[in-house]
Amino acid sequence: MKLPFSSRPFIIGMIHLKPLPGSPRFAGMENVTGSALYDLRALQEGGVDGIMVENLGDNPYFKDPSGSPVTISYMASVICRLKEELSVPMGVNLLRNGCTGALALASAFNLSYIRVNVLTESYVTDQGIIEGCAAELLRERASISSEVAIMADVHVKHASPMFNRGIEESIADAVERGMADAIIISGQRTGSPPDISLLKSVRDAFPELQIIVGSGLTPNNVEMLRYADGAIVGTYFKEGGNIEAPVSKSRVKELLKAIR
Repeated sequence: MKLPFSSRPFIIGMIHLKPLPGSPRFAGMENVTGSALYDLRALQEGGVDGIMVENLGDNPYFKDPSGSPVTISYMASVICRLKEELSVPMGVNLLRNGCTGALALASAFNLSYIRVNVLTESYVTDQGIIEGCAAELLRERASISSEVAIMADVHVKHASPMFNRGIEESIADAVERGMADAIIISGQRTGSPPDISLLKSVRDAFPELQIIVGSGLTPNNVEMLRYADGAIVGTYFKEGGNIEAPVSKSRVKELLKAIR
């Protein structure tokens, strides 16, 4: 499957949902939906190419919340409302590794892509050991004839691979054996950038692969995009660079101006 972006580099802005029902800090659906709509408007008016919706506020995260009817249904209600004002492609990331749940949401609402934190291999995370979900996810996608693209993290942030493998070997397996449509490369934590030399080496090794910077892009390091097709941006777009704050339209415009 192909990503729905014709221009390079494309920028996907994050909508980090406030805690959903059932999570420890839930404070009402009006708060969740209202803040999501505010962020959507700021991102679209600022000029992003795409949107990614993520249940960031639901920490501590389940390894796989796909089987949680409460999480899935309330996330669906927010996506349904966002669709009413959506003017760019949108996707879903269901933390921590809700692969089939994200696919179901994206397919039901005719969204374009999902982010999968652990598609192949196994990682030690703060949720414990998470194993790749490629076999289940790709069979599910085929069974419902879905055309949702899969963006797969490799050496995902907030995690360590259980085996010491080079990132190029991990990428080859994610694409060839896990059937990822695009690869995401991030720093070690939310808001931290990957090393630019790492991006360059990956681009040199995989010249035809769609590569996405998954964290840490700012106006001061846009040169990373010389080696990537696009980026997912969350932290920098927030007021003051605070992950918990609303999206700042002026910061969105500032970053896009630095890129274009």
